[in-house]
Amino acid sequence: MSKQVKIAVRAIFVAMLAAMLLVFSACAATQQDEGDDVESITIGTLVTEDILPLWLAEEEGLFNANGMIVHIQTFQSAQELTVAITSGEVDMAMTDPMVAASLVAGGTDVSLEWVTLGATANQGRFGIMTSPQSGIKTLSDLAGKPIGVGSNTILEYVMDKLMQQAGVPDDQIMTEEIKKLPVRYEMMASNQIAAAVLPGSLLALGEATGNLLVADDSQGENLSQSVMIARTAFTATDSGEKALAKLSTIWDLAVEMINANPSSYRPLLAEKASLPDPVRDSYQVSSYPQAARPTSQMIDPILEWMRQKDYLTVDLHYDAATGLFVK
Repeated sequence: MSKQVKIAVRAIFVAMLAAMLLVFSACAATQQDEGDDVESITIGTLVTEDILPLWLAEEEGLFNANGMIVHIQTFQSAQELTVAITSGEVDMAMTDPMVAASLVAGGTDVSLEWVTLGATANQGRFGIMTSPQSGIKTLSDLAGKPIGVGSNTILEYVMDKLMQQAGVPDDQIMTEEIKKLPVRYEMMASNQIAAAVLPGSLLALGEATGNLLVADDSQGENLSQSVMIARTAFTATDSGEKALAKLSTIWDLAVEMINANPSSYRPLLAEKASLPDPVRDSYQVSSYPQAARPTSQMIDPILEWMRQKDYLTVDLHYDAATGLFVK
């Protein structure tokens, strides 16, 4: 099948989905006219590309069209987002599996609802970058040298795995705690630290401005996932359950729209994710997965890593069928 035919088929499929959504929207509108409550949900997220399908749904009015009031609330740090989840300020959140497991260990029950990026290795990107002045060329060159990262994060997990794959002994993997990504990037670029672990947007900025990518996780073993989580106190209610079902349907439609023509949504991503100016017009928009729970093969190695690092004080096991962590 030619590329042109594939594009045409995909466009037709997206149009069919949109038509189905309109029918669903009409039903939802009728139900509202009859007095049914509108489902409301607040979603917390960091300012990252992982949640682009929901920004698109907001932009295209898909939430309102389907009888939903959705508030997407952005946070500047994982710590702030964690507080919002724990307090019930948000009902759902885009985060990483480490945060979800730590929440459950601390007494806030959440479920993993779907992978937002990372169903395959080429979705989303994390990597280790250094400045051209550092003299570092390979991961082996970083043995015994401090790497800027935030502890108990997907970035630290990816760093450990990449270093181990390169044969660097665990006792030679050194870190420097730098939680704020902009600070971490600037310290790397100015050669104040040997290297930094960064997400895709900052890796792209570094590449565009002459810094050196030592390694990333976009090839080979699928190391990293971001996930949509929900507070079980929210999904246990009838309105929460209905809102979650509608949200996953809308996510899937938005994913089809993005995957049909990723580059056309670069301006929206640049605005919402605050992409740096040097990459706003060239950043490669990822494909996105349909809503599906993370597998045990994705989550179990992370839980084991957390135990080895003493980040997990409670023995948790992941149930892929329900998305719950079981104590």
